[in-house]
Amino acid sequence: MNLQQFLLILLARWRVAAYTLLTTVVVALAVSLLLPKQYTATASVVVDIKSPDPIAGVIMPIMAAPSYMATQMDIINSQRVARRVVRLTRIDENPAVREQWLDATEGKGKIENWMAALLSKKLDVKPSREGNVIEIAYTSKDPEFSASIANAFAQAYIDTAIELKVEPARHYAKWFGEQGAISRQTLEQAQARLSDYQQVKGIVANEERLDAETAKLNDLSAQLTLAQAQSVDANSKHKSAGDTLPEVMQNSLVLNLKFDIARLEAKLQELAGNLGRNHPQYQRTESELQSLKQRLEAETLQIASSIGTSGRISKGKETELLAAIEAQKKKLLDLKGGRDQLVVLQREVDSAQRAYDVISQRATQSSLEGNSTQTNLSVLTPATEPLESSSPKILLNTLLAVFLGTLLGVGAALVIEMLDRRVRSLEDMELTLGLPVLAELSPARPAAANWWVRITGRVLARGRLSLVAQQEISLRP
Repeated sequence: MNLQQFLLILLARWRVAAYTLLTTVVVALAVSLLLPKQYTATASVVVDIKSPDPIAGVIMPIMAAPSYMATQMDIINSQRVARRVVRLTRIDENPAVREQWLDATEGKGKIENWMAALLSKKLDVKPSREGNVIEIAYTSKDPEFSASIANAFAQAYIDTAIELKVEPARHYAKWFGEQGAISRQTLEQAQARLSDYQQVKGIVANEERLDAETAKLNDLSAQLTLAQAQSVDANSKHKSAGDTLPEVMQNSLVLNLKFDIARLEAKLQELAGNLGRNHPQYQRTESELQSLKQRLEAETLQIASSIGTSGRISKGKETELLAAIEAQKKKLLDLKGGRDQLVVLQREVDSAQRAYDVISQRATQSSLEGNSTQTNLSVLTPATEPLESSSPKILLNTLLAVFLGTLLGVGAALVIEMLDRRVRSLEDMELTLGLPVLAELSPARPAAANWWVRITGRVLARGRLSLVAQQEISLRP
């Protein structure tokens, strides 16, 4: 079928198409006028995804994800939010609503769930294309009811979002509280072990005592070194005892005795030359000289003996110092071993303290989050009572009816034509008969007198006569 045939069919069947179009438009207008008016109220909620969390102080990266807004829409459309709307508006307490519920469910289930499902059917949630605003629209027959339900959905959504944030935080706070009690008990036990060990070992200030004992060991070592040097020096002097000892040569009594001996020896020589060796004065002087020499020898021996005694004392002191050093070393080693054990216990205390601090911090943060009512959602524009109905839209329905009626009219004309095929042009005749047209009869009239007629004729084609009944032929000059 070409365009010419299509137009000829429409021209021939225009009444069918017109009646169909008219019927469709009339029905659409009647339905639009008979349908009850519906009013749509819209509330806008803005989602702030850039502000940091008021407690954690950081921006949650999940808020910037594309799925975040889709999740928020799913929350608004959830039954949890719808049930909260029912509780906020107390619509389930309305006797008429309860009667409808009884008629629909025969009292089965909960009226809250039934009403929530009913409200969700007329809810429309749309996010902005490039922004963070969510529009919550609700449609009903009552404009005031539509506005109240839309605002209730917005408020229920905000409250539910807070609950979804608060409930896990409360569970975390409870769990961290239990773990904090266990951690505190562990810390107290570690501190008790450390305190008991300090009391048993007598450790008050670990590092200070260790430094004092180390200094004491160093002092004993220095004293031992000095005693050993004194002992060696005393032994050496004792072995080489004589007038050449520094102690003997520097002794004042020895020096006086030597001076007196020298003086008497000089006097004795003088007396020997003047009086002779047998003179009583010579003998008396000789006796005094001998006495002084004996005293000098006795004094020298006494000094040598004191040197030997000093050496023995130094030797004994050296032995005592060696024993004291060994005891101090053992004490210092014991103290170091105790310090190592004390360090282990102190590390246990520090580790338990750090764990307790971390758990306490998390418990405090979770407790704050569990009691927080802050959210990144806020109502941007509350819903108001709509002044005009949102449906039915008579003009739009009429235009759609015209479009649909036109399609139905054209379709009806084509269907009728297929059921009752007519020859409306030379091309139709050739296609219908499968024979070429040899001649076309037309009256000799001016072009201005073209008109349509119906005739009954015969056409001769290929030596055969075919009867064509009720054919429309265009008469041309």
